[in-house]
Amino acid sequence: MADQSTLKQANLKYTAEHEWIDVQGDIATVGITAYAAEKLGDVVFVDLPTVGATVASGKVVGEIESTKSVGELFAPVDGTVTEVNDAVVASPELVNSDPFGEGWLIKVSFSELPNLLSFDEYTTLVGE
Repeated sequence: MADQSTLKQANLKYTAEHEWIDVQGDIATVGITAYAAEKLGDVVFVDLPTVGATVASGKVVGEIESTKSVGELFAPVDGTVTEVNDAVVASPELVNSDPFGEGWLIKVSFSELPNLLSFDEYTTLVGE
């Protein structure tokens, strides 16, 4: 039987840039996938946009630094940042320990959802 984490992941949308999106009405909660967190290594710094910032789908909106590299966070939708996860800024390791839960990054208000990957499409993309 699938565990809760796998069930949650199956209901999310994904980007080819390794972000996950949880859509609730017109709010998209965005984080990076466990695959991306694993590839980055131990996350030591997260730079996120400010609340009220306008973001554009496919454009860089933040940075995630690890002990071995720097990764960019891309906006999966056009919209306005409504919330930033200050807990991740204070404790970047949450991105590694709970990428689909406490490690979420931003929430964005949007009017139109672009074409995103399903769970199956994303797992095929990363070869898992």
